[in-house]
Amino acid sequence: MAFVIALAGKGGTGKTTIAGLAIRYIVEKKRKPVLAVDADSNNCLNEALGVNVHATIGALREESLEVIRSGGERPGGMSMEQLFDYQVQQSLIESKGFDLMVMGRPEGPGCYCAANNIIRKYTDKLSESYPYVVIDNEAGMEHLSRRTTHKVDLLLIVSDPTVKGIQTAKRIDDLVDDLQLEIDMRRVIINRVSANEGNELKDRAEKDGHREDPRIDVTLIVDIAYIDRRADAAAE
Repeated sequence: MAFVIALAGKGGTGKTTIAGLAIRYIVEKKRKPVLAVDADSNNCLNEALGVNVHATIGALREESLEVIRSGGERPGGMSMEQLFDYQVQQSLIESKGFDLMVMGRPEGPGCYCAANNIIRKYTDKLSESYPYVVIDNEAGMEHLSRRTTHKVDLLLIVSDPTVKGIQTAKRIDDLVDDLQLEIDMRRVIINRVSANEGNELKDRAEKDGHREDPRIDVTLIVDIAYIDRRADAAAE
């Protein structure tokens, strides 16, 4: 069973950078494979990881719908579900130590609900083959209500060094409780904190009921090391 790490927070806080650092840490220090999931329609986790995207879930869904509309032949007489399973497997971006699945955006108007549902389904399905999964979510809180983020071992809620950022982090924390999501641990990371503002922001975060020391260089290192120990214990 995979140890699942998900990231949440408002836009511009550095979620993708931290997701990339977490993946790099696990690959280099733990030397175990990671399934990286870019669940943001404006995908850029691949840039943080230094790989190119050749296919996205959103684009694959559009191609599958076009096959249905046109009545085109399916390879080997496969059902649409079998064909899509195959396409998703082929869309995985393979790199040293990790594989990347990218949601992307569907063509034309419409919401991203279908692509989100597919990402959730295949994250659950593929995670059975990986010891670690890291999910970089879109900005805001909608991915929580869509339950793209569910059955998570560690939720990293990322804020910038502003009162608004901390308030957003608190709303995300509260929404997890309201939706009764299956999230084992939650940590708040305040990114880009300068030395002279750390204590004030820490006091604000503690006043809002956040659970951990919010300094990024302490929180990230301590929590990722804790992930290693916890996952090892679960595997024994």
